[in-house]
Amino acid sequence: MKFKFCFVLLLAVSLSGSAYAQEKAKIVFISGSASHGRMKHEHRAGNMILASALNSSGLDVEAVLVPNAGYPQDKSILEEAATIVIFCTGHRGHVVKPHLDEFDALMKKGTGVVMIHWATEAEKGEPGAKFLEWMGGFCDLDWSVNPHWTPQFEDFPNHPVSNGVQPFSVNDEWYFHMRFVDDMKGVTPILSDLPPPETLKRPDGPRSGNFAVRKAVMSGEKQHVAWAYQRPGGGRGFGFTGAHNHKSWQNDEFRKVMLNAILWTANVDVPKHGCPSVSPSDTQIEENLDGKK
Repeated sequence: MKFKFCFVLLLAVSLSGSAYAQEKAKIVFISGSASHGRMKHEHRAGNMILASALNSSGLDVEAVLVPNAGYPQDKSILEEAATIVIFCTGHRGHVVKPHLDEFDALMKKGTGVVMIHWATEAEKGEPGAKFLEWMGGFCDLDWSVNPHWTPQFEDFPNHPVSNGVQPFSVNDEWYFHMRFVDDMKGVTPILSDLPPPETLKRPDGPRSGNFAVRKAVMSGEKQHVAWAYQRPGGGRGFGFTGAHNHKSWQNDEFRKVMLNAILWTANVDVPKHGCPSVSPSDTQIEENLDGKK
């Protein structure tokens, strides 16, 4: 009888451990409200494309979208999140700005974070300092710029986010000349290229140009528009400056970089050939758009 009891107990523990091991990584998507014209900055629709791809990937992940625009009204949705993906207006309108302390607490627990396009832009001071802690870099006014251009992404680092990514090129509003942590410690550039001189023709302004960015580009310094960050205290972050144009999600490599990055920040093994996904059709790309003028 004693042997039978021990066997049953061990079986229960084994099954419990197995269930725990198979628990899916929770990925939470936060979408900002409408900010631009149709097919531009489609925060909610873009997040839905990524979430659908992840949930259809066959991987051990569960993507969940925050139902309201902005920071979650029901904050319990962030509980047990492996990573949080944010696609929203940046700077003073950033959804995280009024919640820096509580979001920082999640980051200190090791939760991952992914910021897409304008969401990479933070105000100087405490928000910028926190972005550096969370994802190793951010878009900084009077330092970073936001031209539309067509980078040629041809070389990729030996990093899980690069798995399966082939050379590609997409015309988009790729911010560059990011503000990074000192000596790029913990940062791995994923997408980089040297912007053409045309990107520097606009007059100086908060997002259009400055002496430092002109000097960097004219000196031949490749600019990093997507990067992975391993936090020294634990946790991972990823910044991605493209996705102004909603149609960019139809590019398989563009989409693969983002899906790989989400998996990596969630501490999910990235498949050798990258996260599988199907390119949205023209009909699908125009679904779930925000109502805009």
